[in-house]
Amino acid sequence: METHEFYMHRCIELAKEGLGKVAPNPLVGCVIVHNNKVIGEGYHREYGKAHAEVNAVNSVKDKSLLKQSTLYVNLEPCCHYGKTPPCTDLIIQHEIPHVVIGAVDPYDAVAGKGISKLRNNGVKVDVGMLKPASMHLNRRFFTFHQKKRPYIILKWAQTADAFIDVERLPGNPKRPTWITSEKLRMLVHKWRTEEQSIMVGTITALKDNPKLNVRDWTGRNPTRIVLDENLTLSSSLHLFDNSQKTIVFNQNTNKQQDKTIWIKTDFSHPGFLDNILHELYKMQIQSVIIEGGQKLLTAFIGKNLWDEARIFQGSKFFEKGLRAPTLPLNKFSQIFIGNETLYWVKNPRNQF
Repeated sequence: METHEFYMHRCIELAKEGLGKVAPNPLVGCVIVHNNKVIGEGYHREYGKAHAEVNAVNSVKDKSLLKQSTLYVNLEPCCHYGKTPPCTDLIIQHEIPHVVIGAVDPYDAVAGKGISKLRNNGVKVDVGMLKPASMHLNRRFFTFHQKKRPYIILKWAQTADAFIDVERLPGNPKRPTWITSEKLRMLVHKWRTEEQSIMVGTITALKDNPKLNVRDWTGRNPTRIVLDENLTLSSSLHLFDNSQKTIVFNQNTNKQQDKTIWIKTDFSHPGFLDNILHELYKMQIQSVIIEGGQKLLTAFIGKNLWDEARIFQGSKFFEKGLRAPTLPLNKFSQIFIGNETLYWVKNPRNQF
């Protein structure tokens, strides 16, 4: 006989299928069990579409079995009308007697209200099954609602001698200096499809002229964010080609042109990064990859405004150039990919 943990693990695995497709909604999977047999499964597939519970119930062939079944879901069912009806109403309508939940929804419109509604209608509700794993799965969602800012991922590549760029002479910006292999660049593009936005500073935009899109993977392009304090960047750069939504934080103006939005912010304010993150919060952006450069990455590290870092270390040596940012490596994992290494660092102060 399978355990509650087994079925909740299955919910989490199902929920992962929605990564990059459901934000700003959470990742949710649902399993329905009757007499120790799974009779229905579902997950939230796309923002604005049916939730996991709806898809799971719809997959059950004999709906009469629902009255003797247990529904497992990694996040508290919603109880409010949004783009779809409340999932609590569906559970009550089908008289599902037992619901097992991984974590309470941090969103103010739910936040325990779904659990109360189910219990008030005679449903037995157990909460906290695989809670740490359920919260980690939705770390972007929890960070967004509890800290009122996007989940922040720092990302860079460094050489074996800890440089992120060669020495560039004035007037000779050169092209991007590749430190890692094409296989790892493909992984980076996969990551871009999983997050809502990607940010660079003025120097990186000028020197590398990045597109910040998805070319080596299949999925949605992230919203591009560039910090251009004095609006010195040329409109001929790839960032301003209006091929995808782009936000430009600057000191001078608020305006919009096609898919590009300029937002005025005070860069002289000590908390200007917090202000930028608050603007992204208001725009419902739940996650951001900080891709550089060194000055921008160091600014986020200095303010402790990061949740995880993904650092590639290649096999090349530059001997001189621009030094990589530094992080305390007291809680990290590493993966060896050929002769290259991926360090995955978690911020111990900002974890779910």
